[in-house]
Amino acid sequence: MKTEQTIEIMAPAGSFETLVTAIQAGADSVYFGIGKLNMRARAAANFQLSDLSKVIKICHKNNVKAYLALNILMYDEDLKEIKKICVRAKKLGIDAVIVSDLAIIVFAHSIGLKVHISTQANVSNFEAVKFFAKYAEVIVLARELTLEQIKKIIVRSKKEKILGPNKKPIRFELFVHGALCVGIAGKCQMSLALYNHSANRGDCFQVCRRKYKVIDADTGAELVVDNEYIMSPKDLSTITVLDQIIKSGVAVLKIEGRGRSADYVHTVVKVYKEALNSILGDDYKKDKILKWSELLKTVFNRGLWEGGYYLGNKLGEWSGSYGSQATQEKEFVGTANHYFPKIKVAEFYLNSGELKLNDDIMITGPVTGFVQAKVLSLFVNGKPQKMAKKGDIITIGLETKIRKSDKLSIIKKRS
Repeated sequence: MKTEQTIEIMAPAGSFETLVTAIQAGADSVYFGIGKLNMRARAAANFQLSDLSKVIKICHKNNVKAYLALNILMYDEDLKEIKKICVRAKKLGIDAVIVSDLAIIVFAHSIGLKVHISTQANVSNFEAVKFFAKYAEVIVLARELTLEQIKKIIVRSKKEKILGPNKKPIRFELFVHGALCVGIAGKCQMSLALYNHSANRGDCFQVCRRKYKVIDADTGAELVVDNEYIMSPKDLSTITVLDQIIKSGVAVLKIEGRGRSADYVHTVVKVYKEALNSILGDDYKKDKILKWSELLKTVFNRGLWEGGYYLGNKLGEWSGSYGSQATQEKEFVGTANHYFPKIKVAEFYLNSGELKLNDDIMITGPVTGFVQAKVLSLFVNGKPQKMAKKGDIITIGLETKIRKSDKLSIIKKRS
């Protein structure tokens, strides 16, 4: 498949661990938040303003673009701090800020800071695109649009030569994988109403993900519902329709998940990167799609809704259970003590559980990122063993360098 421009895979990062993992997995760009001024202030570990320089340097060293999400609803008391962050980000060479509040859009534009319009702006039509193009080079279209609507917006924008501030054609971004909110554009007041913690301020309590009953307010009669999780949508997956998304003219494929773990980021980014390369190489086949679909199920998901609203479905598919439905689970068992590069051996202290020969493992850390391996050799206190237990100091053969204090986990099939 030939395209007019490079298609970008944008990955989430909520920590240095997931930042490095995203880059290792093949991300072309990474988006992240700072402190409380982003839509994942509660869910992700997040970076601080003092981390900004390091984050940007890591990205640019690896030829990856760095995008700062400042996409919450802003109050007057936030503006001084957010403007300070914008000025600092521009000075450090951030590639763009992702925003939805008009005050920040206008300010960022005024200082020459590149702007991406967040999905929180709910851009759903061509006229909105024309308006935001005065300020932004990239627009994240609403997740509630159909592919036909998306294609029409993009085609018309090209036909009418809608340009961004850089005098280049406006580019369009679309969420392709991850959590969906019951509220349109993620604008929900439920958490605010119940706990005085606003989802629009990145402080959502995720109360929609719980079980609920339907009760007649007049009679008190309880109505029977097949699914008690009536406000918790399944996660979006587009791996089976990614070719259609590319054909629509979308330039940036965005993966949700700044609050997710390193194994999620690694698997999802790697899968979509492989799928994109297959599409561009005219090798996007059913057997590959099936393999990718199964891999996506191994990491955090609330059930996967293939195609989502993009296929014209007006109502979401509901999760049917609380938390993850991943086919695999990870059990933390130890921390790294040392790595011996000459003999390619890693030493760990087992904090809990047991480790056996042939176990599948993963190792994660802020510099290491994500490493997956199988235990092919196991030594306890220098002696070969088939199993090690809590309190043991172990060594295993490992091709990839790791660092002190990295976390060791066993990968298991979910029972």
